[in-house]
Amino acid sequence: MASNPNYGVVTEEIRRLAALTQENSCINPDDYVRYDVKRGLRDLNGKGVVAGLTEISDIVAKQVVNGESVPCEGKLYYRGINVEDLVQGVLKEGRYGFEETAYLLMLGQLPNEAQLREFRGQLSYYRTLPNNFVRDIILKAPSRDIMNSLARSVLNLASYDEDADDISLPNVMRQCLQLLAVFPMLAVYGYQAYNYKSGSSLYIHAPQPEHSTAESILALLRPDSAYSYWEAHVLDICLMLHAEHGGGNNSTFTTHVVTSSGTDTYSCIAAALASLKGPRHGGANIKVIQMFEDMKQVVRDWKDEDEVRAYLRALLDKRAFDKSGLIYGMGHAVYSLSDPRANILHGMVEKLSREKGRMEEYELYSLVERLGPEVISGERKMYKGVSANVDFYSGFVYHMLDLPQELYTPLFAMARMAGWGAHRMEELINMGKIIRPAYQYVGTHQDYLPLKERD
Repeated sequence: MASNPNYGVVTEEIRRLAALTQENSCINPDDYVRYDVKRGLRDLNGKGVVAGLTEISDIVAKQVVNGESVPCEGKLYYRGINVEDLVQGVLKEGRYGFEETAYLLMLGQLPNEAQLREFRGQLSYYRTLPNNFVRDIILKAPSRDIMNSLARSVLNLASYDEDADDISLPNVMRQCLQLLAVFPMLAVYGYQAYNYKSGSSLYIHAPQPEHSTAESILALLRPDSAYSYWEAHVLDICLMLHAEHGGGNNSTFTTHVVTSSGTDTYSCIAAALASLKGPRHGGANIKVIQMFEDMKQVVRDWKDEDEVRAYLRALLDKRAFDKSGLIYGMGHAVYSLSDPRANILHGMVEKLSREKGRMEEYELYSLVERLGPEVISGERKMYKGVSANVDFYSGFVYHMLDLPQELYTPLFAMARMAGWGAHRMEELINMGKIIRPAYQYVGTHQDYLPLKERD
């Protein structure tokens, strides 16, 4: 069968259809106020509509002072444990912490040495793909979008699972551990396949059983499989910080919503991946890097506060970069004074910048981190504070680790699989009704007209 030359092309006919939909689908913004709709499921202060309960993680952005709720320095807890303490604990002991973090999130408690050793052994055991999967699925139709490649691979894995639709807890635990183990392979092999299609050499390294998740990612990705101790530990910390962030973020809420329908694990995780790839969610760190690359071209003196401030205002006025009106990496739906994950990364970024000889860039990031909230509060009506979020520095870390931009969001997914798995199992254990919010109809009713009587 001959291929369609117009496949993927927006024709004039399609433009007319889109224009008709645009004309018939615009809702009056005043109606959202009239019907008290919490757009984005958040109120004006950024507080989310409570849609469920969780014991997996807690985000603290406010505290009660003299009977009033006021913003405070952000805190993030995994199963009641401050993530800052979790990171400091593994750094002090000089070991990798993502596997411990995944155990904590998915099983609800910190493992002892024997439990952690067994858990790592489980991940190592599952870090393999079905026979010919790489050839038949990943290499056959490479995609430039590795998140799409990852989602496609996850859905295809269901075909190799005889119990794919079994949603009993032991089976779902097995599926979640398998996906957690193979995500680095699916993402990196997808990237290598696209690189090969683009004319580069093809590297498909087998995972080593003794490697941690962070080590596996670097060894699978690099042609010589080489990495330094510090590189692997920095990446490990990034994975720990991205592993979970409450039940209300878009992809985790998607996990709850899709799980509540009773569907299988592979469909659920593919839906979460589709949510995460959006630039307002997991794709934001790429936007930060691209924004700074544009800034470095436009701003002549990176230390001139007035020049940097002018560029930031141009961003907000939709006159710079992608003209979206956003300063990427600034602001968060929950945090106001600070994002604890950004604070942890900030210190690591400074050390890494010194080692990589990129202190000028680090100082530019620090300047934007300081000036950004000032510029935003001066240009926009603010209902809460604004600060740098985790995406502000994570992209810079990946850039200094020489990781390709195509893998930035998949790296987020590799980490967040731990949180998604935890939330999927929590929803299955406590599941009541299918999650079904309401939408208010604001259109008008009209009579049906026979085809020959329509204009």
